Order: sequence, then structure tokens, then C-alpha cells
Amino acid sequence: MITATEPPFSAKVLQLVFLSTFWGMQIWVTFISGLVMGSNLTRHTYGFIQSRLFPYYLHIGSACAFFNLILFTTYHPSDELTEEETAQLVVLFISVTVAAINAQWFGQLTSEIMADMHLMEQSHGLGQDIGLCSRKAYLRLRDSDPKYKKLTSQLRFYSSVSSLCNLACIWCNSLSLYYTAANLSTL
Repeated sequence: MITATEPPFSAKVLQLVFLSTFWGMQIWVTFISGLVMGSNLTRHTYGFIQSRLFPYYLHIGSACAFFNLILFTTYHPSDELTEEETAQLVVLFISVTVAAINAQWFGQLTSEIMADMHLMEQSHGLGQDIGLCSRKAYLRLRDSDPKYKKLTSQLRFYSSVSSLCNLACIWCNSLSLYYTAANLSTL
């Protein structure tokens, strides 16, 4: 488990900062702020905040995952990797890949589709409801407008894929935290 090049203290601190920043953001955005905002803000206010906040969240997360991977590979030469270190490398690579795809594609498409839907909803006097309210008016709009129906379907798909990407990154970062805690002396 001892590497040829012991990471300096600054590299260990940076890896912990990047890993904990990304994981903390994920837990906050996914399980706390999203639920609180969704139940206390109007549908369009919540969507607007999400469309402005998520690009930062997703890109900062991608950067943190990337820097974690770089730091890990710098101090763990590929010819000296143990099985556990190889697993950690794979987890970090998955995190970087999924976070980047989510930031560059799924998250962005979700925000764009939601903005289009909000414009259509506003033209029908919708979007000022708070929390989980009656969806009858939205269902009527969906049934009467083929474009809105298509956008609803697209939003459901891209939002679901983006959420799965987010959960995959949470899982990867949780495994990374476990590995890091078990190997604090070597990272």
C-alpha cells in the first residue's frame, strides 16, 4: 500500500477538500435545498433558481472530481496499484465521466427544456403554484398542446437521467470517502 512517492501534506489536504466539497454539495443540493425550495417556492421560481444554480453545481462538481482523479493518479503509479487502489481509480474515473456528461449535456438540456415549458405555462396562467399542488391544469395543457406534451416527455427523460448521474456521483464519492478514510496516511 506504500507508494513510491508519498503524497505531500498539501496534496492530501487538496484531495480531501475536493472530495468533501463535491460530496457536501451533492448531499445539500440533492437532499436538502431541493426539497426545501420545492415545497416553499412557486414552480417557476424554483425552476428559475435551479436553472441558474445547477450549472455551477454540476461544473464545480466535475472540476472537483477531475482534480481528485489527477491527484490520485499522480501519487499512485499504475504499475504499483493494488486491487483496492485500482478500484478507487475506477470509481474516480466513473465520477469524473458521469459528472462531466451531466454538466455538459443532461443538466443543460433539462434547464433549456424547463425554460421552454415555463414560457408555455405562463401564457396559460400557470406556474405560480407552491409545492405539490393539483396538477390538473398542467395535465389539461399537456393533453391539449402537442408541443407541451413533447416537452413534458423530454423533461421527464432528461431530468431522470440527470438525477441518475447525480446519484451515481454520490455513490462514487461515498466510496471514495470510505476508501480515503481507510487510507488516510497514503490517500
